[in-house]
Formats: sequence, C-alpha cells, structure tokens
Amino acid sequence: MSFSLSFSHVGIFVTDLERMIRFYTKFLGFAISDREPGLRGGEICFLTRDSREHHQFVLASGRPADSGFNLINQLSFRVDSLATLRQIHRDAVAMKLNDLHTVTHGNALSVYFRDPEGNRIEVLIDTPWYCLQPQRMPVDFSLPDDALWASIENIVKDKPRFMKREIWVEEIEQKIAQATAQRGIIEP
Repeated sequence: MSFSLSFSHVGIFVTDLERMIRFYTKFLGFAISDREPGLRGGEICFLTRDSREHHQFVLASGRPADSGFNLINQLSFRVDSLATLRQIHRDAVAMKLNDLHTVTHGNALSVYFRDPEGNRIEVLIDTPWYCLQPQRMPVDFSLPDDALWASIENIVKDKPRFMKREIWVEEIEQKIAQATAQRGIIEP
C-alpha cells in the first residue's frame, strides 16, 4: 500500500524552559502556539513558524542538568534566502553564540552554533548542487554573494558525485518511490 509520509515536528527535553523559550522565540522567531502543564508533570511549550502547523518544535521541561551526554546531534532549520542566512550569522556573531561556524556541505550552505543548553543548531539554505555526503568545508561569509557562490562551486565541483541539484532530486524521487513500493511489515 502506498501512502504519503512527511516529517512534522520534533520535541526535546530542556533544563531551563524559560531560557530556551526566550532563545527560540527571540533569536529564531518562533511563536508560542500553546504552553501548558505536561502530561507527566513539568511544562511543555509548542512553537511554530508556520501558521499551517500547530507546532514544529516542542520544548518540554525535565531534562536533568547533569545528564552527561546530549542525545541530540543537531537541529536544522531552513531559511528562505542567503540574505536571511547572512542576517542569522550577523545576529549569532553579535550574541557571541558558542561554536559558530559557516560551512558548505556542497548541497547546503550552513551556519552552525549552539543554543543556550549546548544543542547544535544548523540554519541553512540549499545550494544549486549536490555531492556525495558527508562533506563539511569552511566558507568565507565576508565574500559578496556572487563570489561566495562561485567559491562554493569551486570547492565542491571536484567532489564525488558532483551534479546539479535537479538531477539529484530526480534520482532521490525514484529511490523514494522504490522504497515506498517495497514497504511492508518487518519483524520486531
């Protein structure tokens, strides 16, 4: 049976709910759609940047301050343009956010930093290219737009499987169709 499946939202446990709400609403511009007591005690805050989605991101109190290991590899957010990505970068610099990096993965141009509880955040835009992943190459955000794009293409053009994004999209659409067609019940 074929069906549609798309990613909806993610929720994370946090230690300092107020501080995290401030960061995600003030810095990344999320709106609070609901904030209530949680089902298991504590508090839960639903955040969105899309009026069609009640929540895209959930913050729930209850993360121990001394948990020792963060299970979150990264939280990634796509923005609409290079201008917006540059503004996020300028704001991150002004806020002196930790672990701030500007990189290209070949298929994306990204700004990385840490939120107040040390979760790695990626804010990105797609590039017009694809190359075999993973890739992570530093880029110079001080370059003008045209020079920045040219430098990225120059960095990735010799990487394995370099191609225009449209070609990769066609390939992955075929793989998704095949995976959907082969979907079935598996043993636990």
